[in-house]
Amino acid sequence: MATGNYGTVRLSDVSPADTEIIMNYTPSRDLTNDFVLKKLNAQELLQPYFSNPAIGGQTNEILGGLYNLKLPASEFNNIGIYNLLIRPVQIRTQIYDCGVLQSLPNVKGIIIDLSTVPQEFLNRFVTQGLVGYRVEYLNNDGTKNTNFFRIITSSFFCEAVVANTNNTSDKAQRWIYTDAETNLLFCTVSPSSSPSNKPNATPYIGSAGQNIILTNTFFDPIMIEIEIVEQDISTLAIALYGNQTKSIEDGIYTIYDTNNNIYKQYNLYEIRSQFNELLYEVRQDRGSNIDTTKNFDNITA
Repeated sequence: MATGNYGTVRLSDVSPADTEIIMNYTPSRDLTNDFVLKKLNAQELLQPYFSNPAIGGQTNEILGGLYNLKLPASEFNNIGIYNLLIRPVQIRTQIYDCGVLQSLPNVKGIIIDLSTVPQEFLNRFVTQGLVGYRVEYLNNDGTKNTNFFRIITSSFFCEAVVANTNNTSDKAQRWIYTDAETNLLFCTVSPSSSPSNKPNATPYIGSAGQNIILTNTFFDPIMIEIEIVEQDISTLAIALYGNQTKSIEDGIYTIYDTNNNIYKQYNLYEIRSQFNELLYEVRQDRGSNIDTTKNFDNITA
């Protein structure tokens, strides 16, 4: 029997609104304590490319996997190491309740009150809008329950009902789905059912009032390292292979870029002893004190 090959990697076509960029800056690899950590606006820095008929797509179709990352000078203006963490956006909210459905008591889920959701993320909290999202749980002290998460398998608007419990006169709160857009969302998660060999071992899905982090699973987080340096290959090439002049009278040494614009200027001079012995040959950077009369085209004309 022939064995077929199947690809498993899907190029992401995520919207920049579903991503966030965390920047870590340090002036040197040796400085691990003195660093800057901040969140950047992903919608301003990350721009998707769109397909076209020439490559078999439509002009309004996002070209999966290919994005343009802008590096604004207002943020990347210092020499040093910038680490950019591009990850799915995190939505921090709170569990309103954990309960079961009235008609299906074996279906457990978490209920989210939309009033605790940040305004900019409310468009995700619709019928089946959270399917595939990851749920991570925070402890009472604010620390994350590490290496533990659940995956949302369904999400529907719901409302509470009061039902009789078995063999007692007590009342219990249950939940039912509703087509109306309420302020509560019932989310089933996986795993949430007990194994058949131990029915009482109910998996933990959270507790009422617990803070949680909801994260989409549209793409894998990536880390990009960007090093801002004073010189690059182009400027080094100018210094090595660019046009150069030396003024014999005043000792001004000038280096020009590829368009023959003045790139750097130096003072060249000698230091001698009182007996006129040559001690040093000096090249001193003139900084911003540029002699514009040393124009290459004027010199070579």
